[in-house]
Amino acid sequence: MAANKVFNFGPIALTTTLTTNLLNPPTATGGVNGGSSPTYIVLKHIRIVNKTANEIAVSFWLGATGGNAAGTETIGIGLKIPGNQSYDWGGLMRIDSTQFLVGGCNTATAASIQGEGEIGVAG
Repeated sequence: MAANKVFNFGPIALTTTLTTNLLNPPTATGGVNGGSSPTYIVLKHIRIVNKTANEIAVSFWLGATGGNAAGTETIGIGLKIPGNQSYDWGGLMRIDSTQFLVGGCNTATAASIQGEGEIGVAG
């Protein structure tokens, strides 16, 4: 992973639409006749901040664009975060160019999500 680059995403305000695309690796394009190579993300940390005084619930999936199919749940489903608190997730989650991290919150714009990881070229 020495060639990977560190990246940050967010903060993004979460909405009540649980199928909102939050993160997807870009496509890297080359020069003349360079074609394009898929990239991938190794997600290492996510912080979800509840900016309200009330408890909220957040949910996330990893899969198709705008999808939240059964069996693709990740990080938390109905994960409760107390008022004026945050939740930190740490791990190693690879997200390929065909995958999307999607999700939302039960209360519109009550939470924001931000994270860090590495991005690399899959080719």
